[in-house]
Amino acid sequence: MGREIDEAWIEEAVERYRRIETLHAEFDKAVKTVEVTVHSADGLVEVLVTADGTIRDVRIDGPLHNRTGEALSRSVREAVTAAAEAAAWARKKLHAETFGDYRSLQ
Repeated sequence: MGREIDEAWIEEAVERYRRIETLHAEFDKAVKTVEVTVHSADGLVEVLVTADGTIRDVRIDGPLHNRTGEALSRSVREAVTAAAEAAAWARKKLHAETFGDYRSLQ
């Protein structure tokens, strides 16, 4: 007993697959270009990070003469931690924007 092939369903599935590939490519490009800037709690350190977690720039703003190495290290850690959290937030937001309208096959 042979089975009928639903060519329309197959064509739709192939088109959905191609659309998903396109969306993945857009997402991969976006996470490398979307940037977020964060600061340490004391405002001394500023970090620019992309949504994929790449740190693009680190700036120290303000005088350092009254700060210890430990205080500067703490500010850098705070800013880098905030940058990692901001990158994760940006990825999640981009993912929702990119794939939000996608409906899975059922």
